[in-house]
Amino acid sequence: MPDLALKIPPVIVVFLLGWVMWISASFNAWASIPIPYNETVALVIGITGIGLIVAGAAEFRSAKTTVTPLNPELATSIVTQGVYRYSRNPMYLGLLIMLGAWGIFLENVTALVLFPLFVGYMNRFQIIPEEKALLAQFGDDYLHYLASTPRWL
Repeated sequence: MPDLALKIPPVIVVFLLGWVMWISASFNAWASIPIPYNETVALVIGITGIGLIVAGAAEFRSAKTTVTPLNPELATSIVTQGVYRYSRNPMYLGLLIMLGAWGIFLENVTALVLFPLFVGYMNRFQIIPEEKALLAQFGDDYLHYLASTPRWL
């Protein structure tokens, strides 16, 4: 298996998994579950995810560091303020929340059970490689941040 570490932009992973969730829901109508007001609930949850992504990107821009997820070695600082006080990865958390909203919109158990694959993929191929690069670059300051702030929430 090829090494996928830092190779696929997280937004592409979201679109691919969202497509797989839709296909799964389409082929498994037997697994549909009615969720009251699913469209409204999905919209509110999706907007929350978008808000986290925007807030995280704004903090990176304010710190004048890279937002590009495939090149963590280009980071110029450790961002620990704003939403980064609560999560080391609020933008990825926002993407996860958006996938959850998509699963709710689809109203299908098979779609909902697929969305945690994003966490596994992101941990293995995006977040852990990022953390290694940032630890090499920022040393003890980043190690302290790792110890004091959760990866997801």
